[in-house]
Amino acid sequence: MVALQYLRPPQNLLSHRCSQRRLIRCGIAEPSGEPAPLGKKTKYNDGFFEKAFMTLFARKMEKFAAPLKAEQKGWFDYDYESFVDVSRRVMQGRNRMQQQEVVREVLLSMLPPGAPEQFKKLFPPTKWAAEFNAALTVPFFQWLVGPSEVVEVEVNGVKQKSGVHIKKCRYLENSGCVGMCVNMCKIPTQDFFTNEFGLPLTMTPNFEDMSCEMVYGQVPTSFQDDPVSKQPCLADICSLATPNSGNCPKWQT
Repeated sequence: MVALQYLRPPQNLLSHRCSQRRLIRCGIAEPSGEPAPLGKKTKYNDGFFEKAFMTLFARKMEKFAAPLKAEQKGWFDYDYESFVDVSRRVMQGRNRMQQQEVVREVLLSMLPPGAPEQFKKLFPPTKWAAEFNAALTVPFFQWLVGPSEVVEVEVNGVKQKSGVHIKKCRYLENSGCVGMCVNMCKIPTQDFFTNEFGLPLTMTPNFEDMSCEMVYGQVPTSFQDDPVSKQPCLADICSLATPNSGNCPKWQT
């Protein structure tokens, strides 16, 4: 879920990441400063703009999601849980490639016409462009993945501040699903920046502590060579888990 800094909100909004594991304490990711107790999710105090982004993404994704019997949600009826639920319904009846394509279409629909071409002109794949996008990621991605920070990384032998350390991914923590992390966030985000924007990006989720490393300027490996392709379900927290499956079943089809 990407490039929020380049998205175009609607007019009425402009005027306002082992099969055995457990949830860990993570005081850093707690905006209020209070650590989340073991087994409980981090609490966030979402404001107007956070809810606006949740609603914007969720409503765009709703047309690809399995329908609900309940009454259609209106503007600002979405919170983070309902946003994650939309993502879960998008997965229903689709293989991993189809799920990733939905995210791509949603992202493209939220950009102004010609935005990818303009991005390539403004941000060619240079050290500066990678560092600039890393810096923008921290404030603009917080509603989606939680607190993060820019870190120094090495890309092709060059040290640069184009890494982003997500301390505890909100999307993974709330979904509890390896497949949702990979198919609805990691792979489509990498592909979107690398292929649509021309700026390589690699995301490496840590399914033990739910942190994630983003490295702008680093070309992602193929899915077959990526360690996530061998990641089993988080069977103790995922509602879609298949405990006896060697790998997460959500990308085996």
